[in-house]
Amino acid sequence: MSNYQFKTTNIKGKEYVEVNQRVIAFRTLSEYKDYSLETELLSLEADSCVVRATIRNAEGSVLAQGMAQEDRTSSMINKTSYVENCETSAVGRALGFLGIGIETSIATADEVDMAIKKQVSTPAQANQDDSAFTKAIEYIKNTEKPKRPQAFEAVLSKYGSTFSEKQVAALKKFV
Repeated sequence: MSNYQFKTTNIKGKEYVEVNQRVIAFRTLSEYKDYSLETELLSLEADSCVVRATIRNAEGSVLAQGMAQEDRTSSMINKTSYVENCETSAVGRALGFLGIGIETSIATADEVDMAIKKQVSTPAQANQDDSAFTKAIEYIKNTEKPKRPQAFEAVLSKYGSTFSEKQVAALKKFV
C-alpha cells in the first residue's frame, strides 16, 4: 500500500484506525480500483443482528471478509442503530483483513471502544437486573394469591424490558 496516512484514535495508549479512514483509503487508493465491497445481513432478530462484508477484486474473486454481531441493548446508539453499527463493524473488519489500516490492530477504534464500554457496563447492568428480578419475585410472592396476576403485570410494566424471556417465564411461575 502507498504511504497513506491514517487518522487514528488513541484508546488506552494504543492507536486504532477508524472505519471511515479504512473506507476512504479503499475508495481513493488506485490499488483498489474496480474492487467491490458488499454487505449481507445474515441474521436479524429483534435485539441482535449479524452482518458479513465481502471484498472482491475486479475479476470477482473474494479477497477478504469480515463478520460482526451487534446487540440492540449493548449501547445507547444501538437502541436505534444496531443494524447500521453492525454493518460498519463488518466493513471495518473486512477492510482490515484486506490489509487496510492494520498497523496496530485488525480491530477498529469503534470496535475497541464498544468492547471497553461493554466490559465496564455489563457487570453493573447484570447486578441491577438481578436485583430488580429478585425484588420482583419477592413482590409477587408476598402478594395475596388472587392479586398476583396484577402484581405480575405491574412488575412487567415497570421492569419488563430489562428481563430476559427466561426471567419473565420464571416470574409467571409465581402467579
